[in-house]
Amino acid sequence: MKFSRIIILVLSMTLFLNMQCEGDDPAPFPQTNCVNLTLIDSFSYENATTSPYTITGVDINEDCLIITITATGCDGSTWDMQLLDSDSVDESNPPQRYVKFFLVNNEACLAEISKTTSFDLSTLQIEGENEIIINIDQYSDPITYIY
Repeated sequence: MKFSRIIILVLSMTLFLNMQCEGDDPAPFPQTNCVNLTLIDSFSYENATTSPYTITGVDINEDCLIITITATGCDGSTWDMQLLDSDSVDESNPPQRYVKFFLVNNEACLAEISKTTSFDLSTLQIEGENEIIINIDQYSDPITYIY
């Protein structure tokens, strides 16, 4: 009797482990080489507060927006950086989107630090289009994103 319980337990465990699928579920976020995702959130776009910063460089590499900022801090290791889209599209040719960069900087040092990060732009793609103009708040030049 004890031997049959062990067999049933082993069989049950084997069936349970066999039902654990690997790779069948879609990834919760797009697979990307970019460090961060670009969020589309009109409320946060309008209401989030940012620490002071200056954008010193912007570039696009495939689906990644690479942005370099300068701000005061100790070393920038605790900075939290976000790119938020307004969830508004101007129906121009090509269409235009509006984004804001947000920095949360709680470092109390006065050294000037530069830091570069990247954001995945694929969430900003518009069906039926292959390029858009991205207007970054506090950056004078619009960026053309071709996908």
